[in-house]
Amino acid sequence: MEKKKLSLKEIGIEKLIIIFLCGIFLLILSVPSFMGGGMEERKTETDSSDYSEKNQEMDTNSYISSMEARLKNILKKVDGIGQVEVMITLKTSKEKVPLKDNPYTDENITESDRAGGRRSSKNYRSEEKTVMLDQRDGDASPYVLKEMEPKLEGVLVLAEHGENVRITKEIIDAVQVLFDVPSHKIKVMKMQVTE
Repeated sequence: MEKKKLSLKEIGIEKLIIIFLCGIFLLILSVPSFMGGGMEERKTETDSSDYSEKNQEMDTNSYISSMEARLKNILKKVDGIGQVEVMITLKTSKEKVPLKDNPYTDENITESDRAGGRRSSKNYRSEEKTVMLDQRDGDASPYVLKEMEPKLEGVLVLAEHGENVRITKEIIDAVQVLFDVPSHKIKVMKMQVTE
């Protein structure tokens, strides 16, 4: 069987232009950075860091709200305190402590020359790297050794009977025991009760 050769006249100019345009279209689709695909990847990275910051802020706010609610609930059950409102401020946010690898080399070199002179030198090199864990999706994240809860800066308690010295002392003692906050960082005030 003899193969038939196609000529340009048989294909036609219109079909050649369509084939050429399809080739260019396929080339554009195969290279994402050609049409701004690289920008999209960078935007995704920025969005994920923004999400991480917002997520951390939400975690911090929910931690504060949770601690305030728990303290409020426990204080209003104490005899003589009455109604209470609580505000907590933080010194630090939640911190994750990653595992660090600290390889080092320690080298002592002693040299002697023909004249009997000696020279010694010491070289010490240390390098710190964070130990990373490979995730299933191919990303790597630091191996977290421990998570440290936020440190409290101060506590404000508005109590219905906050003018009573005994009540004020009990509130300060309770907050010190629960949160390990020094007494000068705890303020108890009389609440204005509206009826």
